Amino acid sequence: MILDSSGMQCPLCFAEGGHFNDYDGRRYYRCPACQAVYMDSEDHLSAEQEKERYEEHNNDVHDPGYQAFVAPIVDAVLRDYDPDAIGLDYGCGTGPVITKLLRDAGYRINLYDPFFADYEKNLELPYDYIVCCEVAEHFHYPAEEFRRLYSLLKTGGSLYLKTVLYSDDIDFDTWYYKNDPTHVFFYREATLEWIKEHLGFSGLSVEEKHSQFVKNRP
Repeated sequence: MILDSSGMQCPLCFAEGGHFNDYDGRRYYRCPACQAVYMDSEDHLSAEQEKERYEEHNNDVHDPGYQAFVAPIVDAVLRDYDPDAIGLDYGCGTGPVITKLLRDAGYRINLYDPFFADYEKNLELPYDYIVCCEVAEHFHYPAEEFRRLYSLLKTGGSLYLKTVLYSDDIDFDTWYYKNDPTHVFFYREATLEWIKEHLGFSGLSVEEKHSQFVKNRP
């Protein structure tokens, strides 16, 4: 893709991004600084439309396929933390399957979702770990969201992030992940590195099925 002179400020690092692509009436830009690809804010769905879209998802917490989908996050928490740690399922959606699986294993984990679990008091507690599964691509204001997530973590805590990363070997025109109109911000591995370097995290690991940020590990 060739960038042209028209652009829009990146909602993560606030650099001026250039036009990248158009799809189904939506415009996308690429940031030269953090390497993210993001939708024009004028093309975002309204909050009502976004909620309706999420309600169409069939997120049955008892579905083995759904449980297998989130297993990389669940397994990472089980590997890194004991049941006495306290976690947060941030953006848990209509079917908080990660919360169910961890609670079934005796773990303590709270819920938060702006549409389906708007428990503001759960954003006033410190957490050993936060899970954010298929949520970050929906962030309209990723800089604000990642600063919030960082602030909620205890020293040495972990943020487990599951989203599909974009790379130059992917044909954006045929990429399935951008077809969902609620997916407004796409990360590259370089974008995750930018978040680590500029938003305070001390560590980052990028695995095939999830990424993990660490806050100020001693």
